[in-house]
Amino acid sequence: MKCAAAMDTLTENRSQAERAYQRLRGEILHGDLMPGERLRANDLQDRFQLGLTPIREALMRLSTEGLVAAETHRGSRVTETSLGAFTDLMATRREIERLCLTKAIALGDAAWEAEIVAAMHMLSRTPLPASQDDRAAATLWEDRHRRFHAALVAACGSDWLLRFWGTLADHSERYRKIRLLHHREAPAEVRDVNSEHAAIMEAVLAREVERACALLDAHLHATQTSVVRLLQIGLDTSEEKSR
Repeated sequence: MKCAAAMDTLTENRSQAERAYQRLRGEILHGDLMPGERLRANDLQDRFQLGLTPIREALMRLSTEGLVAAETHRGSRVTETSLGAFTDLMATRREIERLCLTKAIALGDAAWEAEIVAAMHMLSRTPLPASQDDRAAATLWEDRHRRFHAALVAACGSDWLLRFWGTLADHSERYRKIRLLHHREAPAEVRDVNSEHAAIMEAVLAREVERACALLDAHLHATQTSVVRLLQIGLDTSEEKSR
């Protein structure tokens, strides 16, 4: 009986840790928890109504993913954004995504093509957020955008490549959210992203590898440029306030 009770407790702790991890991860990626924001275990315990141990386990797990920065004797913070880190991140993502797409075009079947078409249809029917406060719309658009890009590379035939791509996409999502919530502002360089996505899809379905990869890379680079400009404005504003 004691053994069974201990197993039940262990299972419950793991379940709570997973819930804490998923919720924290979602709030970080969706911008509810901002870069640099302090993460106090006691505050999270009260807000999530979960135990301290599961909260700490979730923070440690997120730290290994680079989404949370642990500070000695000071708890944890959401990992800061920076121009250097973002530039490195996007350069790596563009290389990996190009490799994944090349392999997917060679290996993909009709079911793969159908998922790309379905994902594109849903994305094209999803409006961009009307304002910075419209986070529900931003999250929905981000989810469908992620589905489209995931569909493009899904048939690459390598679980390792897809894991690497998923990690890079997660981290770039934090930065892209900045542009998404400011997409109506001039520095964000508003583009017809639906046309960009449609062009990529058409090239992929036509199995035109070089064209598809070039369009994908241009699409990712354009988003990178917009986010960099918004980050620079944020840095300039912070420097002005500190003077």
